[in-house]
Amino acid sequence: MKDDSNQRIGVLIVDDQRLIREGLHYLIDAQPDMQVTGEADNGDAAVREALQTRPDVILMDVQMPGTDGLTATRRIIEAIPDTKILLLTTFDVVEYVYDGIRAGAVGYLLKDADAAELMDSIRAVYRGEALYRTAAAGEALARAIKNQTEIKTTVAQAPASQPNQSKALDNPSAADELTERELEVLQEMAWGLRNDEIARKLHISEGTVKTHVHRILQKFEVDDRTQAVVFALRRGIVQ
Repeated sequence: MKDDSNQRIGVLIVDDQRLIREGLHYLIDAQPDMQVTGEADNGDAAVREALQTRPDVILMDVQMPGTDGLTATRRIIEAIPDTKILLLTTFDVVEYVYDGIRAGAVGYLLKDADAAELMDSIRAVYRGEALYRTAAAGEALARAIKNQTEIKTTVAQAPASQPNQSKALDNPSAADELTERELEVLQEMAWGLRNDEIARKLHISEGTVKTHVHRILQKFEVDDRTQAVVFALRRGIVQ
């Protein structure tokens, strides 16, 4: 994860509606810790802009003429794995959430979210947090877990030298090293809850949650929360 102490979050806006792009541009540039790196009105333009500007976070519309947002997401993640993509759409559809997870997006947010929620969501995915909080997210995550056998086989057959692959994927016993409380925290992370939300739900302090998250990352040998959740989904650790 990048050190964001003295760096503004670079955001690429992708939407086929000019009015929406302009509104998002205004909101993001008004934040002291963010800046817009570019705009695109379709998937192909999004890929080109992402490769050129290397944004930290991409707000990606799902349905666009030509190349759609999910296809663009896959292409961008293949080329720039560290980029965090937040799908932003009008439609709370299970298939979109599920396909977004498989494409590599770290979040799914509806366009009716208020400005404060959207800005907080950008910061959350930049920090490496998974963000799936729509009504369709639960069913989509359940489907991802149900199909984990296929995903496990793909992971097991992947070359060990594949770049950007978590070391934890080669360590089947990593999950066995988790404590009961760490498993509880990991489950809540998979549902996209923030540290303060996890703390309230489990009736522990936020500092304790941060400690558990840190230990989970260490045991899985991953760099951020998103990688931990992806590993957990692939191994069927969370459900």
